[in-house]
Amino acid sequence: MSTWIVYSVGFLAQLLFSGRSVFQWILSEKSKKVLTPSLFWKMSLVASFLMFLYGYLRSDFAIMLGQTLTYFIYIRNLQLQGEWSKFHKLLRIFLWVFPLIIVILGFNNNIYDAARLFRNDAIPSWLLILGIVSQVVFTLRFIFQWIYSEKQKESILPLGFWLLSLIGSTLIIVYGIFRADPVLLAGHLFGVIMYARNMVILRRQLRTET
Repeated sequence: MSTWIVYSVGFLAQLLFSGRSVFQWILSEKSKKVLTPSLFWKMSLVASFLMFLYGYLRSDFAIMLGQTLTYFIYIRNLQLQGEWSKFHKLLRIFLWVFPLIIVILGFNNNIYDAARLFRNDAIPSWLLILGIVSQVVFTLRFIFQWIYSEKQKESILPLGFWLLSLIGSTLIIVYGIFRADPVLLAGHLFGVIMYARNMVILRRQLRTET
């Protein structure tokens, strides 16, 4: 597939990721507290869908792993907000099985070789490990957020979410520099600003509430 098409998929995903952060940040600035609008999760789901596809097209296991782990957490947050049931039933089924479908199609058409996930000549072992670690840390933010939200019975973005976002995003930037990946750099350089700002807003919010 043409390189510009592959990068277009990645940049579109990052544009949606950045767009969700800007939207959430603007609402939070106006209300003086950290909010979690349903559009944030909808944009996250679409962006994750595209980013998983981008990782697949680039044979980048770190990207695919990160998106697979968070993809279903986005769906769960939409369920907690009562938005998931508003999706058409066929669309919900497709979104549930999409990661599995794309892998099966790749293998059945001899397009994809499992060895390419771990033996990509463009990604030495140490860099692959860095990429996996950075994606795992970045993904932990949503696992933390999911557990926290389940306990609270509502979708919330707590302080720990933003701290893990900041650390994970910084590690991904380092990975993106070595990987020479403009998609990762474009998305996460902007992201660290949003994460740091949300931490400031949330700290002020917590001080006000106490």
